[in-house]
Amino acid sequence: MPHTRPTTDIAKEGLFNILQNNLDIDTLKVLDLFGGTGCISYELASRGAPEITIVEKDEKMVAFIKKTAAELEFENFNVVRSDVFRFMETTSQQYDFIFAGPPYALTTIDELPKKVFEKKLLKPGGWFVLEHTPRNEYKKFDHYKTERNYGTTIFSIFIMDGQ
Repeated sequence: MPHTRPTTDIAKEGLFNILQNNLDIDTLKVLDLFGGTGCISYELASRGAPEITIVEKDEKMVAFIKKTAAELEFENFNVVRSDVFRFMETTSQQYDFIFAGPPYALTTIDELPKKVFEKKLLKPGGWFVLEHTPRNEYKKFDHYKTERNYGTTIFSIFIMDGQ
């Protein structure tokens, strides 16, 4: 497996419990930033998410995601090979749910929640979940709602106001 850091099973399970209790996964238009191995997107697809866009800049990971999605017969995957920030600058789409699991070494991680809202990437009521380590803190950021802490993995949840 190339240099990715898949979300731990315990953290992923916790995240999906939150999502299932708060969102109708089978209606979500999803954006998965820093797709990596694609594990979050496969999980969303297996739970019925009808439309998933995955952004990943590593060529090998893009090929891996496409191959795995084909093997799992997920036809609702749009895999985009791009730098995440470039994609965020240029897309005109809006999403119900955005997940970002950036490399922990990413120095510009704090720009992600700012860009999501600045570029209006979320539909009203949409969720942005940012995976990060305890080194980062988002409680004072606009639209921040809550976080879930799984030791070395924290999910900060931001929600776009409105219905």
